[in-house]
Amino acid sequence: DYGKVILPFTVLRRLECVLAPTKDKVLEVAARYDGQDINPDRFLRKASGHSFYNTSTYTLKAIAGDASHAAKYLNQYYGAFSPNAREVLERYDFAQQIKRLEAADLLYQVVGRFADLDLRPVERDADGNVVLDEDGKPVEIVTNHQMGYTFEELIRRFAEQSNETAGEHFTPREVIRLMVNLLVAPDSDALALPGTVRTVMDPACGTGGMLSAAEEHITAHNRDATVKVFGQELNPESWAICRSDMMIKGQDPENIKFGNSFSDDGHTGATFDYLLANPPFGVEWKKVKDAVEYEHERLGESGRFGAGLPRINDGSLLFLQHMISKMKPVDASGTGGSRIAIVFNGSPLFTGAAESG
Repeated sequence: DYGKVILPFTVLRRLECVLAPTKDKVLEVAARYDGQDINPDRFLRKASGHSFYNTSTYTLKAIAGDASHAAKYLNQYYGAFSPNAREVLERYDFAQQIKRLEAADLLYQVVGRFADLDLRPVERDADGNVVLDEDGKPVEIVTNHQMGYTFEELIRRFAEQSNETAGEHFTPREVIRLMVNLLVAPDSDALALPGTVRTVMDPACGTGGMLSAAEEHITAHNRDATVKVFGQELNPESWAICRSDMMIKGQDPENIKFGNSFSDDGHTGATFDYLLANPPFGVEWKKVKDAVEYEHERLGESGRFGAGLPRINDGSLLFLQHMISKMKPVDASGTGGSRIAIVFNGSPLFTGAAESG
């Protein structure tokens, strides 16, 4: 259970560091609307500069300094996050972790260690201004990419310690970059146009590495481009990290859905410009067998799985059909359509005659 403590506290500290520069402004707005019959959510978001906020006066450092009230203050601090951020921590059963650490007389020590961890995204001076380098770019301390690597390594390590299969959730950054390049390259001219808007979806998004890489690649070609990312993830820890990462980057966290893409499609009826994924091939889909077979038999070609069902121990073909159902149709003039990049690592050359090959 070590990872169930380290992961949520790492997320919490990262969120705190990101929100720190605008904390006073958020507290001022919260006080202004306190007791009024007005939902201040949009004003608080504007004040924080992000899609999330925290209205507590506490910090981890202050909580660590009062060992006798650490649990009480930490619960209040955690509960003062906006609902979308609080939901992330709830996926870790954070309240229960606080209770367990308090019972073991370890809570204030853990809080103290994380309070001293510098996870600021950029360096700021004494006045709170972003420090720039010689090229006028922000001096980064812990980038989003670095945080992504950190989270993935933590999940991998803790999953291996508990004999779980962590390897199915992660894709090397080099592979991700290759996939994104192949996916986007044919649209280089269109992506350079002013006002370009593109949507990207990953139905097995893990901690969001592919979505982040796609956004960065497109905006590198056109800083004025708007990239909206969407995803779905079954693993609660990976989902929580992806959702918090997208919040920090200014994406809509509601676009990152939790649940099984086969039995509980979080993006029903939606279509996207680009779809990419490295699904957990070779993993059984027995738990969603009834839902998948029902859609296959009742909806046929009108559903997602009309092409047929794979063996129960390999759901790769289901992911491919699911992604195809999210493609935009091509109109009479030949415009529209989507592009898919998917990793098939179940080639018959290596694993026998599997559907994923």
